[in-house]
Amino acid sequence: MSQVHSLNPAFSSAFSCLLWLGVTAAWAQDAGANKAEEFSQARYQSTYNTQQHPAFAAAGSALNSMGPAADKMFTFSLTGHWGKRLESGAEVYMNAELASGDPFARNLVGLGSFTNGEITRAGGTTPKPYLQRLFWRQTWDQGGEKEWLASDFNQMARWVDKNRFVLTAGNFSTLDVFDDNAYAKDPRTQFMNWSHWTYSSFDYAADARGFGWGVAAEWYRGDWVYRLGRMSGPKRPNELPVDWDLLHHYGDQFEVEHAHRLNDQPGKVRVLAWRNRAVTASFNEATQYLRSHPGADPQTFFQVRNGEKIKYGLGLNLEQALSDDVGVFLRTMKADGRTETYAFTEVDASLSAGTLIKGRLWGRAADTVGLAFMDNRLSPERRALLEAGGISYFIGDGAGNFRYRPERGVELFYNLGISKQLWLTADYQRIQNPAYNALRGPVNVYALRLHAEF
Repeated sequence: MSQVHSLNPAFSSAFSCLLWLGVTAAWAQDAGANKAEEFSQARYQSTYNTQQHPAFAAAGSALNSMGPAADKMFTFSLTGHWGKRLESGAEVYMNAELASGDPFARNLVGLGSFTNGEITRAGGTTPKPYLQRLFWRQTWDQGGEKEWLASDFNQMARWVDKNRFVLTAGNFSTLDVFDDNAYAKDPRTQFMNWSHWTYSSFDYAADARGFGWGVAAEWYRGDWVYRLGRMSGPKRPNELPVDWDLLHHYGDQFEVEHAHRLNDQPGKVRVLAWRNRAVTASFNEATQYLRSHPGADPQTFFQVRNGEKIKYGLGLNLEQALSDDVGVFLRTMKADGRTETYAFTEVDASLSAGTLIKGRLWGRAADTVGLAFMDNRLSPERRALLEAGGISYFIGDGAGNFRYRPERGVELFYNLGISKQLWLTADYQRIQNPAYNALRGPVNVYALRLHAEF
């Protein structure tokens, strides 16, 4: 039976008030419009996303299967972003967030490519506050042409040298610094599916909400950027408590970016390498344990997490403008896939490609249309565990109910600009072989998203 989610009256009133502010806050202007530098910042956003899927075919279901009955879900977030530039030139930022949500079947399982980018921040249907970010950033100019940084969330408008060194330290997300893309980055305004706003096989170190503690350095030299960072992960895979032992357990990443022009249109190429070190379970050991202990709990990781393991991957990220109103992107990555998921999702090789089109082409400058395709795959080691009836963290349909196929999908959305501060998005996703199982699906997901900024 499908579930119907509703907001309580007080919550609905608060959200309505927030949207009214988003529509009427004419004072919320981009400081970059007149090239006025910012020395302090206060910005806010709110996003409500509701999704539903009709019933779909399924040969069987197990602990980590997505329920085949028609279902609904929602997420809500309200975030305050505050920044201050110090006399030294350094910048300090703090974000606080109120979040709630309820995934399909009240359990976040059954897919490698989850359909809502904010679902990990939801801790239940009652909105809960938490500190999202608290970090320090210092920029050292090193000459060259001047470059304007427009005002944005956690970025104060200012002039900087094109050649510069930037250091960020504190509590933030790896994705705040690494794996940027103009056309596929923000699940609040662009594509919703996890496979499109970063590499789905990028098992980046973070807590269960997607944030961590660490340090990242960026060196800008002309059209090149070099980035290096180390971030904390969870004490136990995919859980909230932070592992503070950054000398022994961590996620390292190194990225090289190059900006170019093709047919006089801007583009960028990024190559990202990452390496995690943590106490995790080997898929081969988990499979062997399951086969040698008939009737054992199919979620065997707790029995074989017996030492530190290394996990790594390499990815390519492309973005290219075709005109002032049309851009395309592509991400592809391969991870080694020998150990359990550390902090993201169940993907070992990923490909995502698509396009973003501005509505100025049809007289709607504030609107955008997006279309993207994805292909996710599993390593032989992870497949063997599932075929033996094992359960991975988010997926597993049980012995006899699993026939491996790549998980593939498409996402199409129209983002309607209602005002300068308010957008309504209609989104459609179709996922074939959910959780890599040809005996299940396809799943069709329909979504509406309301997003306000002020």
